[in-house]
Amino acid sequence: MVSLRQIRSFVAVYEAESFTAAATREGATQSGISQHIKQLESALGVALFEREGRDVRPTTAGKLYYVRCVDILHRLDAAQRSVRGDRVLGSIRVGLMPTFTRSVLSPALAAFLEQAPDSEIQIVEAYSGALTEMVLCGELDFAVVPASGAVAGISHQLIARDREMLVRARRGKKRSGDLKPVRLADAGPLKIILPGPQNARRRSIETYLATNDVTVAGRLEFDAMMGTLQFVASSDWVAILPFLMMVSDLDEGRFDISPLDDPPLHSDFILIQPARKALTPAASLFADLLRSETEKACRYFRKRMARRRA
Repeated sequence: MVSLRQIRSFVAVYEAESFTAAATREGATQSGISQHIKQLESALGVALFEREGRDVRPTTAGKLYYVRCVDILHRLDAAQRSVRGDRVLGSIRVGLMPTFTRSVLSPALAAFLEQAPDSEIQIVEAYSGALTEMVLCGELDFAVVPASGAVAGISHQLIARDREMLVRARRGKKRSGDLKPVRLADAGPLKIILPGPQNARRRSIETYLATNDVTVAGRLEFDAMMGTLQFVASSDWVAILPFLMMVSDLDEGRFDISPLDDPPLHSDFILIQPARKALTPAASLFADLLRSETEKACRYFRKRMARRRA
């Protein structure tokens, strides 16, 4: 008979692509995980993994079985949470990029603390690669990251489609909140600050520069977002940043903030969570509040652009 422990071990190996990493995630020994998989394969009468040295790859049967197992674990987790009452309690850990901690976090957090005073929340700020790994390992209830390729063990939903901006130090009398679109091919040569390779937006920015005849005079790799903004404000270097990052700076006077145009560049941000788990009521509440504040910022951008065209 198949046990829940065997199913959890199978899902962990599938998602981690390693018996060793699965053992670490499950707080078990490698030999124990291996034994669970052998027992499971014996009970099912099929091989779930192909093993070549340290490489572990799911068979076709393993891929089909994984989908069913994740659904079982998700439903079981949701069922357990449903009988604990409707009161919003417990501690949650949420991962956010600087794009969100600098803008929409504050109002969402204030609303959460008002609506769920008996809950505790911890915010972890990091970039997409680190946040995705923490979600996969179950260290975060959810995170918000740029959309990228699918990752086994993680479910996702779109939270915002945002417009990318050219951010420069303010020069002259131009108002920073004008949001005048800019064609980068006409704005160069640019000395541009880029996020590091682990940032999911790096590839899309590099592709945009290469395919739109943008002249780049210099590149600087910088993953400290506050430091990036300080440097841009005091130099002739520029950065490409999401509108969500810059919404609170529109009328502050430090920056010229210009939507990339001809063509525009967008970034999709998604909420990711472990596929095997359901969000707790507290995590679900905070996710809804964060989504609401994000949508409000996106509506504000559309309103400002419409006012400019009028």
